[in-house]
Amino acid sequence: MFSYYFAGIRISDVLQMKWADLMDGRLYYTMNKNEKPVSLKIPDQAEEILGFYRPLRQSNAGYIFPYLKKANPNSKRDIFVKTRSGTAVLNKYLKEIAEKCGITKTLSNHIARHSFGNIAGDAISPLMLQKLYRHSDLKTTIMYQANFIHKDADDALDAVLNS
Repeated sequence: MFSYYFAGIRISDVLQMKWADLMDGRLYYTMNKNEKPVSLKIPDQAEEILGFYRPLRQSNAGYIFPYLKKANPNSKRDIFVKTRSGTAVLNKYLKEIAEKCGITKTLSNHIARHSFGNIAGDAISPLMLQKLYRHSDLKTTIMYQANFIHKDADDALDAVLNS
């Protein structure tokens, strides 16, 4: 859910977030994938999740989520391995949740990005979605959203069939 509340932020970026990345009601971080700096308002829903982890906070330089607490901060390899392991654990938990809820679709952490896109597709302009997704090229956003935007096609079909 935390990823979803930040427009589908990649799980590797979530796991590597530190308390120092949160300032003045905003999240500031650099994306792992393309090294772009990002600043997003912290939604109330995400703040609620942060409140759960705040009592575990040891320092401003520490990770928010526990999966990298034992990672060697000077070893990119160790951070990478522990991020991958954390992602696998979270995907396992999502699978268990799906089974308990009777969801047959395969769930993964990346689904937060797709869920946000699906819900936002008809409500937010492509330019704003490009900014929220942190895509370099609008074409990428449009291709990505093509899977989710249905309103225009639905309206066009209704216009022809119901006229």
